Amino acid sequence: MRIFLLGLAVAVVIFNLDQFVKIKLIDHVQAAGGYIEVTSFFNLVMVWNRGISFGLFQAGDTGRWVLIGLTGSIAVGLLVWLWRVQSRLLACALGAVIGGAVGNIVDRLVYGAVADFFDFHVAGYHWPAFNVADSAIVVGVAIMLLDSLLAKDDAHK
Repeated sequence: MRIFLLGLAVAVVIFNLDQFVKIKLIDHVQAAGGYIEVTSFFNLVMVWNRGISFGLFQAGDTGRWVLIGLTGSIAVGLLVWLWRVQSRLLACALGAVIGGAVGNIVDRLVYGAVADFFDFHVAGYHWPAFNVADSAIVVGVAIMLLDSLLAKDDAHK
């Protein structure tokens, strides 16, 4: 139960951080014309993502509800997995993914699209805009993959 609560706490922190940043940045970046140069390699931009990761598969209103349903179903499945995990690291990773997923679901419900802001570019390479929720999902999935690669296989003992 304590491991589940740890993962749930991570999800709540990620969700709240994501929503706080979005509340602060949406009006600020839009008031600046949708673009604020912060450094030579980082900008704040206002991008409304109606698709999935990195703006792929842009969806209309029906697609919006399909993405909400799909993301919600995945989040519920991850909660069930979180209930069963025994590893603190895996619980934190699942919490990060759940918190990020719920943050993006709220955007789709409230705004009809996910608000993305962070725009990095280096040496001619440009990464698609993303947000705190997206970052948490990527880090959480990376930790989950690392955990699965490093986990001891009890079946071969």
